[in-house]
Amino acid sequence: PKIAIEVQSHTDAVAGDEYNMELSQKRASTAVEYFVSKGIDKKRLTAKGFGETQLTNKCANGVECSDAEHKQNRRTVFKINYIGN
Repeated sequence: PKIAIEVQSHTDAVAGDEYNMELSQKRASTAVEYFVSKGIDKKRLTAKGFGETQLTNKCANGVECSDAEHKQNRRTVFKINYIGN
């Protein structure tokens, strides 16, 4: 109960920007729903979708990349913050 978790989901740049933003938000929200189903208070959880805005490599729109390179950008990050007194 003394931590808060921010679920940050990211996509690759294969689909359109708007689609990827929506997809990443859905992924983050689904992860939050899972945690809530396991008993974690929803007030301690935040879902944030970043789409393809924070790529880990050069694989932006229009850049030729392998699937393995695109996979590096498909990720979910858990940012854990202490909220105790």
